[in-house]
Amino acid sequence: MAKLVFALLAASLPGALGFGRVATSRVSSVRSAVAVAPSHVAMASTTAPHGGKLSNLMASAGAALAAKAGCTKTVELTDRQSCDVELLSVGGLSPLQGFMSQADYESVHKTNRMTDGLLFGLPIVMDTNDEKMQPGDKLLMTYKGKNMAVMTVTEKWFPDKVRECVNCYGTASLEHPGVRMVAMERGKYYIAGPIVGLAQPVRDFPCLTPEQVRAALPEGKDVVAFQCRNPIHRAHYELFMRALTAENVDPTGVVLVHPTCGPTQEGDIDGVTRYKTYEVLKVETANPQIEWAYLPYSMHMAGPREAMQHMIIRKNYGCTHFIIGRDMAGSKSSITEEDFYGPYDAQDFANANSEELGVKTVPSLNLVYTAEKGYITADEAKTESLKPLKLSGTEFRRMLRAGEDIPEWFAFKSVVEVLRNCENA
Repeated sequence: MAKLVFALLAASLPGALGFGRVATSRVSSVRSAVAVAPSHVAMASTTAPHGGKLSNLMASAGAALAAKAGCTKTVELTDRQSCDVELLSVGGLSPLQGFMSQADYESVHKTNRMTDGLLFGLPIVMDTNDEKMQPGDKLLMTYKGKNMAVMTVTEKWFPDKVRECVNCYGTASLEHPGVRMVAMERGKYYIAGPIVGLAQPVRDFPCLTPEQVRAALPEGKDVVAFQCRNPIHRAHYELFMRALTAENVDPTGVVLVHPTCGPTQEGDIDGVTRYKTYEVLKVETANPQIEWAYLPYSMHMAGPREAMQHMIIRKNYGCTHFIIGRDMAGSKSSITEEDFYGPYDAQDFANANSEELGVKTVPSLNLVYTAEKGYITADEAKTESLKPLKLSGTEFRRMLRAGEDIPEWFAFKSVVEVLRNCENA
């Protein structure tokens, strides 16, 4: 059977998949909403945030009580929604003051720009199946029993999810994990409106705010962000350390290893296990040129569009540079295992928008390991007729389960130990 296509499924599930749209009147624009007065932290990093101002929507104790007063509904957030709410609250998605309006949502998925022209990779939307929810409702947002935020609903609409997916993911096929998320996890309607943050959720992986990360970064130095969603192995480590030798990076700079620990795609190692591998690696390497922080972000596997989103978020966290890997945030068909994006699509898209975003890109080197010279580029290995040693992900997982020794050129001992312990737990 040919690809499962979202558009075909929509014929049998019109309500859930959201063809067409029914717009309601707009009460106010999210970006123009009045923000909660931020609590100021002295920042070592002076990198300008996206849009020029770092948002901090977290309320003081007194303001939190006032914000909760008059809430008309309580909404329990999903894991993915809690990531969006937390990033909005702490300023990771600056300059947003809440969930995007319908006009901004449509503008972003069509043009990767908001209605005022500001670049944005993916729409930031809140979804619901509540038929009775209307503009003017005040929502108390909870997550695992904790009050996270209050949202004032300004709009509610019936989104064209198929068009959204084609524009954001390049496909409407349910073989794409991002499309499956939009089609099967998100509710029938989208709602817009400003939020007031009440508290960050208690997670197994503590997530510093942009203000806190900026305060910890060295003053006046280049900060190269490394995004990952998997445990870090030797090749990853070599890659981001060598980024400090790139022509456009000052050698006195630092790397911010900033993994996403929220939901990703089926088959990925869970966020808590990933966090444990990062913590032991931090101790094992003890490298003064590496800063570590964790990001409450839910992956879309959107390739080029998601690369832009990551650059925007890391800019808000104080980074000056961003490493763009081959097939970054890419995904394969769940049926044919064919790639949805080319290996350099994300790099090309990031490079085309780098200057406007104000974040310099650092392409990731294609590194291979050789017995003679350790890690070198694939081109160097070819020129010197050296044979790279290889270990596939499938073979690595088999050796891990079997308790066999993993070559130290491939993986760190501390990381392997965590993965084995979690596998056997």
